[in-house]
Parts: sequence; C-alpha cells; structure tokens
Amino acid sequence: MSSRSKLVAAAAVVVTGFLSGCGSSKPAEQAASTVELSKFSAIQATPLVGDQKVVRLKRKKSDDETKPQILAVELLPGRGMNVFQISAFVPGLGVVNLLESPTLEVAHDKMNGGDSDFNGNESFKMGGAILLPFANRMRGKPVPGAREIETTVMGKKVKLAANWAGTQPKAEPHANHGFILASGMTSFRTEADDLHAGAIAVLQAGDFSERWPGKTEVLINASLTESTFDLKVTAKNISEEDLPMGIGWHPYFRIPSGERAKARIVIPARQRLLVDNYDNVFPTGKLERVEGTPYDVSSSSGMMLGKQYLDDAFVDLSKDDQGRLEMQLIDPAARYGLHILGMSKEITAVQVFSPADKAFVAMEPQFNYADPFNPVWKEQNTGMVTLKPGQSVTYSVQLKLFVP
Repeated sequence: MSSRSKLVAAAAVVVTGFLSGCGSSKPAEQAASTVELSKFSAIQATPLVGDQKVVRLKRKKSDDETKPQILAVELLPGRGMNVFQISAFVPGLGVVNLLESPTLEVAHDKMNGGDSDFNGNESFKMGGAILLPFANRMRGKPVPGAREIETTVMGKKVKLAANWAGTQPKAEPHANHGFILASGMTSFRTEADDLHAGAIAVLQAGDFSERWPGKTEVLINASLTESTFDLKVTAKNISEEDLPMGIGWHPYFRIPSGERAKARIVIPARQRLLVDNYDNVFPTGKLERVEGTPYDVSSSSGMMLGKQYLDDAFVDLSKDDQGRLEMQLIDPAARYGLHILGMSKEITAVQVFSPADKAFVAMEPQFNYADPFNPVWKEQNTGMVTLKPGQSVTYSVQLKLFVP
C-alpha cells in the first residue's frame, strides 16, 4: 500500500466512527478526533462551546505569498454550526481573522443560555450564524405572561420566541433569526483528503418545539478547499404537511485595515426594502430603487461605506445565467478583496448591517424578506420556499479572496 493510500485509509477509519451517529436523536459524539493528511486537516478540539467541541478545518499555506489564501475555519456544532472564525494569509498583512468574533473562551462564557442568550441570541452577535427556518424579523401579537409572540404562518397559528426588540422605550418585542441559534447538532463528523477539509452535521429539528408548521431535518456541509470556503445548508421536509422554509447566513466580515470609511461593497441589487426606522427595522412593504441614491451598491465599483450607518435589505437582485449572486467587499487600504458568491437561486435578499463606528460589515444573503408573512407585502413574493412532504432545498454560499 502506498503512503497516500495509508493516509486515506486512516482518515476513512476516523470518518466511519462519526458516521455511526448520523441521524440519531442522541447528543452529537464528543470523542476526540483528528483527520489529517499532508495538506488539509479537520480537528475536533476544546474548549466546548454549547457543550460540543469546536471543529477546526485547516490547510497548509502555500509558498506563493503573492496570493491571499484562506487557511482555517472554526465551526461551533454546539451552536447551530456557527461559522465562528475564518483566518487567512493576506499579502502585506500576514495571517488575519476575517470575521468579527471574540476568543472562543469569551464565546463559551457568553453562549451560556442566560438572559442575553435567550433563544441563542449571542450566536448572531459574532462569527457567522446560520439562520433557519427564517432569517430576519417576524412580528406578532405578544403572548401575556410569556416571552413569545403569536402569529400565523401559512394559515397555522404558531408561537415564536420573542427574542429581540429595539432599544427605544416601548419597542415592540419580536422574533429574530430563526430557531437553531443555540441548537447542538444531533450528529457531526469531520473529513479530510488531498483536496479539502470538511465537516458534515445533521440536526433533527422536527417542528422546532411546536413552533413551526411541518418537521425539518437539516444537513450542514462546510468545506475548505485550495481556494474557497463553501457552506451548504439543506433543509428537508420530513413531515406529511407543507413546510415553509427561509434560510440565511449572518457573517460579520472584518475590514482588515480598520479604515471602514474607505471600504466598498458591491451587491447587484436594484432596490432596497424601506423600514419604519433603524431601531425596529420593521419593513413597510415599500421598495425604493437604489440607483442615484446614497444606497447605490449596484455599480461595478460599489458603494463606499463612508460614515453611513446601514441596516438595510437589498433586493431585486441581478444574477448570472446559473442563478448565482456575486457580491464583493473591498478594503483598498489593505489591498484586500472578498468575493461572496450566493450559489442558490432561492436567495432573494441581502441584509447589510454596518454601524458607522465599527470596522465590519455583515453581508447576509438570505432566502426571505424580513417578516415574510406580514400583510404589508400584499402579493409581493417574499422569498419563503414551500417544501412539499419529502422535498428539500439547499442554501449555498462560497467565499474566495482576491487582490483588488
């Protein structure tokens, strides 16, 4: 047996051990594991976050230091498979973190189920949380004596966790960013070969504790390759009724130079959704064209962030012949560029959040508009996908670095 065959065989033994738990309703396997080949490796290691080990995907840096390279990804299976950190070699800067996240030790302390972490809120304040079965806000009638709202989803009354509200007096509590933020994966495994390092996780979400029509099985696949990081989230309807599904991703991309005002974003969107104010950020049902406005992200050179505060959803997206959406974050002061490719044709909106005094921009491709079942939308398609029994839908995004 060749040395490469021995390495692949050894990796297969470890991967098989993790597959044995896939699909079960038991807590995910916590045994220490490493899948490591000459270039790529996938490691489970402490500290525990959400009572499960952190997954680290790594690749060895190439000798060509003229090109940027994604080198490592940290994932949190105990917290909805949050893409917690991505590190990369950037020419002129060395190895830098691409996502706005604290240390894992701080994350462990904050993601503790306490008051600020109700419904897993701390998960969408750092890294890159996966949002499911809806992204963004949903409004409803407050339930007396409970931290819940009641609303109607596809003709069925449901109670959602009222996990968010604006900061102003009498701000309206509402649901935000779905139900898997604090979820531990039912099972997960790691894998590595000569071409990639990956992690595959399964979440038997069911009806999200009776909060949503239908029942859902979620498959998450994260992969680090020679030139990209790929994230795929597949939701399958495992019930006998229709399942409404919206999926999004909430990555806080750092501006490496720290010079936010000079950074630019490019999103091929023709319109943005208007909101009541930047405290509630509730949609009004009205849209506005971005061309010729301070929100014109659609030109080839993009929109300079300047001193402008952003918490806006950009829609009416222009895609390529394969239905893919290409966005960019450009930091000219660091000669840093990031391609964000939305691979799923179901992506209809990109939420952008970027405070004027912070050196990051969250660019969130998502299936659905905010509050997608609100009557303000009238006949407007709000991007929610309806899955018939047995059907599935995949949310897919890809990151790639470039020198602008």
